[in-house]
Amino acid sequence: MEFLEKLTWYPLADLPFIVLVLMIAFSVHEFAHAYAAYKFGDMTAYNQGRVTLDPRSHLDIVGTLLILIAGFGWARPVPVNRGHFKHPRIMGIIVSAAGPLSNLLLAVIGILIVYVLNQAEWLYTDHAGVTKAVIHFLYYLILMNTMLFLFNLIPLPPLDGYRIIQDMLPQRQRIRLEQHEQWGMFIFLLIVFIPQLRMYTLDPLFSLSVPIRAFIQSLMELVFAPVDWKRFVIAFLR
Repeated sequence: MEFLEKLTWYPLADLPFIVLVLMIAFSVHEFAHAYAAYKFGDMTAYNQGRVTLDPRSHLDIVGTLLILIAGFGWARPVPVNRGHFKHPRIMGIIVSAAGPLSNLLLAVIGILIVYVLNQAEWLYTDHAGVTKAVIHFLYYLILMNTMLFLFNLIPLPPLDGYRIIQDMLPQRQRIRLEQHEQWGMFIFLLIVFIPQLRMYTLDPLFSLSVPIRAFIQSLMELVFAPVDWKRFVIAFLR
């Protein structure tokens, strides 16, 4: 057991919550890519059964294990043929951005649920065990989706941030960028696995998740403060 604790990036006792969060986060992320491409006229992902929230269609075993071991990972990339889009560049940007934005939306939903639960203090006394487990799950849902949002915006292949930059560049610069694309994964792996590089790249990036979560929470308080959440929660549970 002690060996497993050292092997995993997260506490061993929290793995059930983390695995469930990953199944949701990765599935929603890849579904968002596939659905956006499908709506813009590209049937590639649809024909491969990727326009679904079924985790079995999206999870990559190696990518999932790595996020448990190294703190980062990936799902199966959704195939997109931009040649089927009416406006390839702008629609390509939207399809690429759909994944990270879906993770941000999951984080917002998680923060909203936590906010609502915190207004119903009686849940912490009458249903303390269940409420504690739900809050713990929501903690990881918010944390990991915020980090996935930021992580996927890194402008290195094969991440979404690179595809967005690629579609924004003029044709000449885009061709020059593609000539060096093979180095992207190499640089990416160096950043992830060399602690000194990670300290000055990924760690400051992931630290942005704290002000992002704080900002969303402040918006919740501003928008929903007048609502009688105790009455709402009681009515919902009945």
